[in-house]
Amino acid sequence: MTFPSALLERAAKIRLFVSDIDGVWTDGRITVHADGTESTTFSILDGLGIVRLLRADVEVAVISGRKNPSVEHRARRLGIEEIYLGSLDKGPLMRKLIADRGLELDQVATIGDDLPDLAMFKEAGLRFAPPSAVSEVRGLADWVTRAAAGQGAIREVCDLLIAAREGAHTS
Repeated sequence: MTFPSALLERAAKIRLFVSDIDGVWTDGRITVHADGTESTTFSILDGLGIVRLLRADVEVAVISGRKNPSVEHRARRLGIEEIYLGSLDKGPLMRKLIADRGLELDQVATIGDDLPDLAMFKEAGLRFAPPSAVSEVRGLADWVTRAAAGQGAIREVCDLLIAAREGAHTS
């Protein structure tokens, strides 16, 4: 996929990528079984994108409003260490992640799809959204992925950030 040069230039500075989960890593649906347990479906393509991004020395953190054990399991399995679940107040968590690392706004990227993610958008220099995101989030995103949530949206962002780090500035 080809990305605009201006976007790649901004993306080349990113050192921390903070992601929402539901509606970004997933298609936003929740499967509830008869016994009350839930299951979550993740894309293997997105998983490899995260692994490659971590190997490219971009730190990845997740902040999700829901406390879901499958999210924690998946994130840890991919190598993510910073996992925050069960908080809709995402702004303070973002500020802490940024302050702890001494990062500037232009070194932080985020992706989200719904209103609680707007607090993350305020703290990031580069903002992404899947096409199914609510209009308020899409309107503030620097890039709306072509791939759908849960079907490669995360991989697309990871590929963009990696291409930027490798200097693959094509327009």
